[in-house]
Amino acid sequence: MRQFKSALLLVVAGALMLTLAACGKSSTKQSSSTKNQTLNLSTTAPLDTIDISKSSGYGQTGNVFESFYRLGRKGKPTAGLAKSSHVSKDGKTWTFTLRNAKWSNGDKITAQDFVYSWRRTLNPKTKSTYAYLFSGIKNADAVNTGKKSPNSVGISAPDSKTVVIKLNKPIAYFKVLMSYPLFGPQNQKVVDKYGKKYGTKSQYMVYSGPFKIQNWNGTGNKWQFVKNNQYWDKRVVKLQKINYTVVGSPTTGLELYQQGKLDLTPLSNQQIKNYQNSSQFKQYPYSFVGYLQYNFKDSNRIKREAFNNKNIRLAMSLAIDRSVLTKKVMGNGSNTPKGFVASGLANDPKTGEDFAKQQYVKGTVDYNTKLAKQYWEKGLKQIGQKKLTVSIMGANDSSDDPATSAITQYLKAQYAKVLPGFDLQIRNIPSQNAQQNALKGDFDIYLSGWGGDFNDPITFLQIPQTNTSYNYGKYSNAKYDALIKRAQNQDANNADKRWQDLVQAIRLFNSDQGMTPLYQQVTSYLQRSSLKDVIHNTAGTQWSYKYAYKK
Repeated sequence: MRQFKSALLLVVAGALMLTLAACGKSSTKQSSSTKNQTLNLSTTAPLDTIDISKSSGYGQTGNVFESFYRLGRKGKPTAGLAKSSHVSKDGKTWTFTLRNAKWSNGDKITAQDFVYSWRRTLNPKTKSTYAYLFSGIKNADAVNTGKKSPNSVGISAPDSKTVVIKLNKPIAYFKVLMSYPLFGPQNQKVVDKYGKKYGTKSQYMVYSGPFKIQNWNGTGNKWQFVKNNQYWDKRVVKLQKINYTVVGSPTTGLELYQQGKLDLTPLSNQQIKNYQNSSQFKQYPYSFVGYLQYNFKDSNRIKREAFNNKNIRLAMSLAIDRSVLTKKVMGNGSNTPKGFVASGLANDPKTGEDFAKQQYVKGTVDYNTKLAKQYWEKGLKQIGQKKLTVSIMGANDSSDDPATSAITQYLKAQYAKVLPGFDLQIRNIPSQNAQQNALKGDFDIYLSGWGGDFNDPITFLQIPQTNTSYNYGKYSNAKYDALIKRAQNQDANNADKRWQDLVQAIRLFNSDQGMTPLYQQVTSYLQRSSLKDVIHNTAGTQWSYKYAYKK
């Protein structure tokens, strides 16, 4: 699921924005009761857009739009609009053969629909927030920066059923990437027909996935997903309708759940304590890691020297008791991370071991006050200081979401307790302001976070590279950059070598504590026991209810 999260997206309130699951009927026979095939779900805010070129997330719309593949269980690509695919020996040319599929209005989905869609998304006039995921496809970066025509991007349609994609270099995670709705087709006839109205209301759109949207006007608090009877695999889709309602807080959500008006609702800290022994209590992990970004280019000389001192960064990491932070301070079921990359995201192609386990470096994210003090004293001596005062910036938009405040207060108290002379000043501001300040480098420490876009370590490892857009603190390590470059270039077509490059890179970064991980998000829910076969993934399009049913 998932683009940069400007800061702690509703950690305590849960990823309500992603509160999506589904249900249908277990039998292949259609039930005579439509009510039994209807699911009621909540979300924290109206859909921002249903235009895949302009979307800032696909938590919901991943089920109404489909690409060459769709994500199945454990993040594995499964059958989508492509009937088959072939990749060249050098890994740089992919050929997809499309199945006989139709848009929700009955039009045939053709290879040219993919070509049009990619060109439209990459056109700089579209201002796609996800265009960076096209990087590595021939001319994609040049097109998106306005240096080349959209017609030059490396995708073509030799005939109505064949799509050929040219890459600058092999992309190891390309098949997973092609499960993202971002890379799906768009119907140019429909775009041209509606013009500026395209995607502004549910009726100004056509759909390629198992469901289509109804009664969405761009701002309303209620809308529905209904079964798309033109969908190529409609026979397996049992759910007839999903009703969505915007719900402002976990308290309201719980009340609606208890009244039978919701079938799934996320829980706040206190609610978790009350319901964790319930048979309907369920937890869904997410590849979102909250972490501290240090400003290596801080305008204040003393602060700049402090953040560029590895001993001080290690001291700050080792002074944090992540078990207390996740279990008591946050109390929402979140996990303690082994490093910068989320667990459950990707596994070693040879051994099957979790990348997150392989990244662990002893003495970096452990709680060790004795060692923390030693690093602290050494670091202060090296920068010629006896004490240090810095501020931490966090995004906090709502009194219903105390996570940011709770975390920053904990860090302030913990640093004062463990690291003599360390004064952490708290600066919690609205997320939009925090994002703007981060972009300008106007912070000392930024309480930040990232949710994986797809199931590959590189979705996290791209962040610390020198001069990348989300590396707000301007961390830079030439050896790290070289390892990532090697993984993405000369070793890109060798799964084992590429994996080892990435492991070396993350162990280097974790040893350096270029950014300090705090927690990995897990959201707790109450879910009706009658809901079956809901597919949840830790990254990308997290929720799929193509096969879901209500027993």
